[in-house]
Amino acid sequence: MARLAAESLGVTGANGGPLVELDDVRVWFPLTSGILLDRHVGDVKAVDGVSFSINRGETLGLVGESGCGKSTLGRAILRLYEPTSGRITFDGVDITTMSDNELRPIRRRMQMVFQDPYSSLNPRHSIGRIVGEPLRTHDVSSGKGVGRRVQELLAVVGLPGDAADRYPHEFSGGQRQRIGLARALAVNPQFLVCDEPVSALDVSIQAQIVNLLEELQDKLDLTFLFIAHDLAVVRHISDRIVVMYLGKVVEVAPADGLYDNPLHPYTITLLSAIPIPDPVVERTRRPIRVQGDLPSPANPPRGCRFHTRCPFVQETRCAEEEPLLRAVDDHIVACHFAEEIKAGRITPREREATFDAGLPEPVFEPPPD
Repeated sequence: MARLAAESLGVTGANGGPLVELDDVRVWFPLTSGILLDRHVGDVKAVDGVSFSINRGETLGLVGESGCGKSTLGRAILRLYEPTSGRITFDGVDITTMSDNELRPIRRRMQMVFQDPYSSLNPRHSIGRIVGEPLRTHDVSSGKGVGRRVQELLAVVGLPGDAADRYPHEFSGGQRQRIGLARALAVNPQFLVCDEPVSALDVSIQAQIVNLLEELQDKLDLTFLFIAHDLAVVRHISDRIVVMYLGKVVEVAPADGLYDNPLHPYTITLLSAIPIPDPVVERTRRPIRVQGDLPSPANPPRGCRFHTRCPFVQETRCAEEEPLLRAVDDHIVACHFAEEIKAGRITPREREATFDAGLPEPVFEPPPD
């Protein structure tokens, strides 16, 4: 039912038909208490009822602050984490409850580029062995064929041929991420989950990796789920963007539409936090900031999960009634008052930060000579 509702709202996008479909997916981690006998006392609701689709050849961006469940969701799609409930479909096949043996041929078609380019590579193995391991595991190649394929993959990601004989500690962070990408591409996948692949890299290296991903997508007809918290990077690479907050999807929209006209208060505050590369504008603008810390996913708030921090909150309805995803223009948004916020009839409340309480903003002067 949730998937049908999502399709009717346009959450599936409109590129080449869905390759990956999520229907009311939940990933809960149990909390236990006791020493000898563990008692189940609750659950960490990392992902709590997520439905959307990813189309063939599309790059779907998934954003949200740390702790919102985006990385957990990416791993659940690949069945690295077991979903608690819901359904995950890959190319029309329900993979939610498949055994490891049943998943084996499908794993060749869906791979992952991990966030940390340091810990994701085995320091004891050479690059040739790391990149060639998927070829042997899935019986794609053997013998001298593995070496030739490794050389081809290293060339594809822009690394020299002699890299195969070297070890991870001999490479920079950007080069290591290219090695991780070569490993993911080894078995000719259709779908890649990129879990914050540039967050640990310098800005100039980030641009190189993002450009490389775009080039490979065009050449190899890949489909990406691009998970990140850097909204500028997500806008550059994504066709559509999904915004998550505390395990829930709160907004889905085309990339340009989301940035030019955000409708959910959480999306508005995220975009407001992006610095503007103009010192005059940046000094005079007043960003909209959220109050407080992210609530615990083990005990999420009633009603709208963002209402405890929302600058646009309307106390009665927001605190009692959970908003459902619904279509507003070309967006899908979970907010009771999206239209009123868009029209300017509801404005953000006065912030309670020190600088907004009438106190002078501190001035930092250079030390005396």
